Amino acid sequence: MSNRICAIDIDEKGLARVTPTIEQERNVAIFDLLEDNSFALPQREGRAAVPGPYRLGLAIREGRLVFDIASEASEKLGEFHLSLGPFRQVVKDYFQICESYFDAVKRLPPSQIEAIDMARRGIHNEGARVLQERLEGKAAVDIDTARRLFTLICVLHWG
Repeated sequence: MSNRICAIDIDEKGLARVTPTIEQERNVAIFDLLEDNSFALPQREGRAAVPGPYRLGLAIREGRLVFDIASEASEKLGEFHLSLGPFRQVVKDYFQICESYFDAVKRLPPSQIEAIDMARRGIHNEGARVLQERLEGKAAVDIDTARRLFTLICVLHWG
């Protein structure tokens, strides 16, 4: 399948050092994303869509989320910038619920952990939905790809 991401590069310049937990989340998201994703660049301004697979660079520059897209052979295909504003609240909510979840795992019964995990998944889905909306017209992604990319955005945003 050509409409997919084949490599991911996270630009860590200027980011705070991540905790082992956040590092683990990032590694899992990258592994899962590379195993299974759907990412396609649409036709734009009368030009045909450029087929993948794609190399994706993610960064935060000047307060904006940057998607740097290249071909599998590292030929630059394009770059787009998204405002972080629409993500701020959902990222903040996601990190708060994750902290609650990690705390709950240590001391609460399974039924309460499950309730917190359901809330965490709901916030994660909301972040993925926001990402899909923000990518409209720039890149097409399925919900699972959006969820994994949202995890990476959280790592960048929080870092």
